[in-house]
Amino acid sequence: MLRGEQSRKVFITETVLRDGHQSLFATRMRTDDMLPALEAMDEVGYWSLEMWGGATFEVAQRYLNENPWGRLRQIRAVVKKTRLQMLLRGQNLVGYQHYPDDVVVRFVELAAENGIDVFRVFDALNDVRNMECVISTVKRLNKHAEGAISYTLSPVHSVESFVKTAKELRDLGCDTICIKDMAGLLTPYAASELVSALVKEVELPVHMHCHTTSGLAQMAYLKGIEAGARIIDCAISPFAGGTSQPATGTMVAALSGSPYDTGLDLRGALHRVAEHFSEVRKKLEATVGQPDVRIDTAILEYQIPGGMMSNLTNQLKEQKALHRLKEVLEEVPRVRADLGYPPLVTPTSQIVGVQAVMNVLFGQRYGVILEETKNLVRGFYGRTPGPINEDLKRRVLGKEEPITCRPADMLKPMLVEAQKAKGVKNDEDAVTYALFPQNWEAYLKSSQRNSTAER
Repeated sequence: MLRGEQSRKVFITETVLRDGHQSLFATRMRTDDMLPALEAMDEVGYWSLEMWGGATFEVAQRYLNENPWGRLRQIRAVVKKTRLQMLLRGQNLVGYQHYPDDVVVRFVELAAENGIDVFRVFDALNDVRNMECVISTVKRLNKHAEGAISYTLSPVHSVESFVKTAKELRDLGCDTICIKDMAGLLTPYAASELVSALVKEVELPVHMHCHTTSGLAQMAYLKGIEAGARIIDCAISPFAGGTSQPATGTMVAALSGSPYDTGLDLRGALHRVAEHFSEVRKKLEATVGQPDVRIDTAILEYQIPGGMMSNLTNQLKEQKALHRLKEVLEEVPRVRADLGYPPLVTPTSQIVGVQAVMNVLFGQRYGVILEETKNLVRGFYGRTPGPINEDLKRRVLGKEEPITCRPADMLKPMLVEAQKAKGVKNDEDAVTYALFPQNWEAYLKSSQRNSTAER
């Protein structure tokens, strides 16, 4: 699809239907706000539309009273020419814990059946074992598997370590490799070095996903493109900037007339898409509030993604301790080092962030240790990039040793039991119940769920 092409043309994945509103508006865009723009979006010439996965599944079900499967079907019914793409957290799927293989396989099968073409698969620890089941299922279904590297900075991460991960993903059968820069840490020259190494040593098309939090993303894209990246993630201008991605129109204009010209027209369909989402943004600003889109270079020190920052702030507000935010920000890198330098992305960002809050508020480091922190130390999330602090390990494990197997190998199948749950009518319901049983009762009563559940 891309490997045989001689052109240096750059392709664009549009993120407004998923990461654009997840980053800026807490994932609160409704399906009804998407549908009127889909025909125009299908005419633009995007490489793909990222429109499902990440937080969209739970938010649709839990907060918007929508059927997430119904959203996928509704979008697929309109979008005929353009690939539909989702973000999948490896063995975590769209949740916050590992699920057994039977749930993972059936989820991927149903997602493919309902219209997903491209599965972007990542693991918070870059532990490829946690991605194997998803990728093998995607390939069995003849869909596009995109293996993602969670980009971060630490003493144990390097170009060599990222290339090693990418080679493992290639060997599993991935079709493309994504550099997933969720916190906006990728500098232009680091992008050039990393993309060059991936192109040379892995020999798969490179897809770049950067957030503009630090103000570096556009420059990182340009240097990455010059080094051989073929696809970039962008958000239509009303949903770009801040903790979202660079604006689609900006990158189209920047590359126009160059060897990397996207071939997209800033007028016509792309203009209509921008006009529509300008109105959607006004609606979300009135209901969710205006996002903070200021450039924050402090993220280069603390490495805290936008969603994690808002969670930390909310937790401290609830505890009437917002004045201690600076202490928490300083504690986050220390906790991250103690836990083996995990990239700060779901779910490790939540684990590190909440543990840092506990350490500050209780006045004693690890006076209270979260169960999720203990499970990370136990190896239940996978292999950490670096060694875990020995004192912390002893406090959690005693004389035991962390597990060394693939974490999902310890999980019992769940799907058969989920199929017996109250109100479950089909496998979509069973998988949804298995993922978020705590939301199930409310979901059963949802009129949106009932109106779009039938297939």
